[in-house]
Amino acid sequence: MSVPFYAKSPDNQGYIKNMDVVGFCDLNGINAFQMALYKTDDGKYYMYCGSFKGNGVNIVDVTDPANPQVVGIVYVSDPEIYFAQSTPKVQVADGLLIVALGGGVPFLHGIKPGDPALGGLQIYDLKKDPLHPELLSHWDTGVPNGMGVHRFAYNGGKYVYMPAECPGFIGFIVRILDISDPRNPVEAGRWWLPKQFKDGMVEGTYAVGHDAEKFWGMCHACNICPDHPDELYMGYFGGGGIILNISDPTRPKLISQLMVQPPFAGKFDGAQCHTYMRLTGRNYAVLTNEGERFPFFTRDKILNGVHKGAQPMNNLHMIDVSDPADPTLVAEFPYPEVPENFPYPNFNDCGIGANGPFGPHNIHEPMGKSWLQDDPNKVYCCYFHAGMRVFDVSDPYYIKELAYFIPPNPEKLLFDVPVPGPMIATTEASDYRKPRRRNSATGFLSGRIRFFLSNYP
Repeated sequence: MSVPFYAKSPDNQGYIKNMDVVGFCDLNGINAFQMALYKTDDGKYYMYCGSFKGNGVNIVDVTDPANPQVVGIVYVSDPEIYFAQSTPKVQVADGLLIVALGGGVPFLHGIKPGDPALGGLQIYDLKKDPLHPELLSHWDTGVPNGMGVHRFAYNGGKYVYMPAECPGFIGFIVRILDISDPRNPVEAGRWWLPKQFKDGMVEGTYAVGHDAEKFWGMCHACNICPDHPDELYMGYFGGGGIILNISDPTRPKLISQLMVQPPFAGKFDGAQCHTYMRLTGRNYAVLTNEGERFPFFTRDKILNGVHKGAQPMNNLHMIDVSDPADPTLVAEFPYPEVPENFPYPNFNDCGIGANGPFGPHNIHEPMGKSWLQDDPNKVYCCYFHAGMRVFDVSDPYYIKELAYFIPPNPEKLLFDVPVPGPMIATTEASDYRKPRRRNSATGFLSGRIRFFLSNYP
């Protein structure tokens, strides 16, 4: 049975089931998006939080999970000059902090195409002083004031695998960066879909962004499973889920391409194929279609706009990758449980008189970090306005929901962008620290599980 968590007002409730909230931090009013957890040699835990729109990376001491404290910030650019800056993802491994740089998104952040923002990666040393990371290098995509770099993968070692803009190409292609000398990163290889190459094409032939043609692809997110280091898994927008052989990073080769659109995803739905992630120690991978943020939709836009009609399903899919050259869809994740006292009958209905978009966003990526939970039998996922969900995937054909947390609705806008739709909480990102105790009442791991949820708008 669902139980209300707390309420700031009678109409602003959150909901929780089979988990405990152990701490809260408002990040001094700075929005957070993706983050990475770092464990020091003396047992301290620091969370580095990127910003989707902002030029800083918050440093949060989460050693005591009940009392998280902002203890510093890393500025990647001058906010007076690069006012459209975003740091959409950070990664920590081998004592390095790597920060993705790019511009914001117009409909989310109110910026305009061409507004100034650095695009690329910055590499910092954490070993000397994790509260004051030393900037080792800045690598630039070569595309000024663009989207830069997005959901890259770095599990440690010599190479960074990243969706990145590139001169002469459309959208994000795969660019592979050699950081064996972190003070002098050098591009080692790249890979792309044919339609992304501009040479010989009429400018503007292929649309970019949310209104792209139905099967158009660009790389959105890269993932590497620790026990399959020669395979790069990618969510590739309308290009589906793609697996590359990266045994030679200078010459990546296609292993397979799994199309999931149609029937899943489409219209205005974020990254049509968002994430493709193999589960550690198993012959299965999770593939996701991103939903979208309901506050940006009105009844008229849904019924009469360019994306009118029934909204295609955005979901998590279980993929058998025992043969990476022949990936096979074997199961769908269940629709998230709707709390008994939730104000709407489902998460596609938010009280505006039309069924709108809904689906998942980010999933927990353990990435081989010893201090992060890496349970191949559980999947953690943040859904737009359905909160953070935990699934039991021990039986890949019979997936069960274990727990959820839906935070209270926001009381103010996150960005200075008019929101025509309902003000509802939208969860964006999550990360999980290894648990240290078990809740005897529910049997679900709690207490020391660390998670972050950012609320939109």
